[in-house]
Amino acid sequence: MPEGAEMELYTKAENFEEYLEVSEYINHNNVKVVIVANYIMETIFKDMNEGKEMEYLDPEIEFASRAFKFVRDEISHSNDAGRKELCLRASDVLDKRTGLCFGKSHLLAALLRASGIPAGLCYQYLRLDENDDASPLILHGLNAVYFESLGRWVRMDARGNKEGVDAQFSIEEEKLAFPVRPGLGETDLPFIFPRPDHGVIAVLKKYDNTQDAMANLPTKIAGTC
Repeated sequence: MPEGAEMELYTKAENFEEYLEVSEYINHNNVKVVIVANYIMETIFKDMNEGKEMEYLDPEIEFASRAFKFVRDEISHSNDAGRKELCLRASDVLDKRTGLCFGKSHLLAALLRASGIPAGLCYQYLRLDENDDASPLILHGLNAVYFESLGRWVRMDARGNKEGVDAQFSIEEEKLAFPVRPGLGETDLPFIFPRPDHGVIAVLKKYDNTQDAMANLPTKIAGTC
């Protein structure tokens, strides 16, 4: 999808409450996840009491913005950082402070849900080598967040910035890590999953380190979670 264009999103849950539920990989009942979510909320209240200007007037959106920046900036992308650990469960990503795009999206969803903000998982098909239009298509994981004050879902990508990647929190125009290039076969999948796609997890669970996972990234979704 071209940058700035709007895409209709479709939920893949039987009921909306699934976007708040605790699950194996989005385990926001974990005490460390709860502590970080509470800390982010406390910093908002502290700044408000000190008269500091908020980026967003809506506390729900302000919390999401800060949680996004925490995961994007404070949790390393395992491949970028040369980390070996392959963390998929939100609490493990937080504990080790590292994860691939999939793990980081699980952590962001967990922090948001811990604060009562509905959050889901999205996927893109991207070229493995962005400079080679003949390289294979692989899956990339990101998030969608529902804001009650806006009455709609907003996609965001906290995979972590680097040279050539500048993802930002935005409730208006999407500013994702990788705007797709349809001419190269790249695609935004319009589905919002309440849990990780079964196909994605099945592939990643075969490996116990980042290097092997990066050499064998998921190439298709199962469509179920």
